[in-house]
Amino acid sequence: MMRLDRFLAINKYGTRQEVKKMIRAGRTTVDGQVIKSPEYKLEEETAKVAVDGKTISYEKYHYIMLYKPAGCVSSTYEKGERSVLSYIDEVYAGDLFPVGRLDKDTQGLLLLTNDGELSHQLLSPSKHVDKRYYVELEKEVTEDAVRKFQEGIDIGDEDLTMPAVLELTSHPQHVYVTLHEGRYHQIKRMFEALDNRVVYLKRISMKELVLDETLKPGEYRKLTEDELIKLKV
Repeated sequence: MMRLDRFLAINKYGTRQEVKKMIRAGRTTVDGQVIKSPEYKLEEETAKVAVDGKTISYEKYHYIMLYKPAGCVSSTYEKGERSVLSYIDEVYAGDLFPVGRLDKDTQGLLLLTNDGELSHQLLSPSKHVDKRYYVELEKEVTEDAVRKFQEGIDIGDEDLTMPAVLELTSHPQHVYVTLHEGRYHQIKRMFEALDNRVVYLKRISMKELVLDETLKPGEYRKLTEDELIKLKV
């Protein structure tokens, strides 16, 4: 059950105070009945809510693409740190959580949602969802590193890393890496095992979802219907 004023605020009909005035003015109906109480509780998934005769479609789940900047943490709350949620200026921001994590100093694509089932599908180790990164390094990267990434690298865990794709570029210290798993500081540890150091790291895609380069660090947008379908396939 959800309060009527929260329902309207979530659906962009104004601030909590603005929608309260709207409701008290008799502009809102629930299942055909005029409701003047902002505290009125309704079943948000089944109730037919209208403002000035226009029916509102309720969105149960929200899907946000954030261009995560460096300097914030990929958690809903961490004492003394700025959370990625602080960049989301939506009434429902408090209901969201990040799908996976990016290190504090790592930038790039981060999916935020309240859809637990989709999050599980994308993070489940058995799914081996591809995650692609752009990486800048302290030293030159060689063809030998490409082979070692494909074979798996000992980063101090019980098992070698899963085979990963390392793509060289025209710049000897700039590469792309595609992982099929998500261990703690994995890319940094893989290069450290090869006597190299990551100086810049940016995630550019997750499965079929690609970072929108029209976004600037700290900016976000909702996923398109096509992007969402590709994520759920």
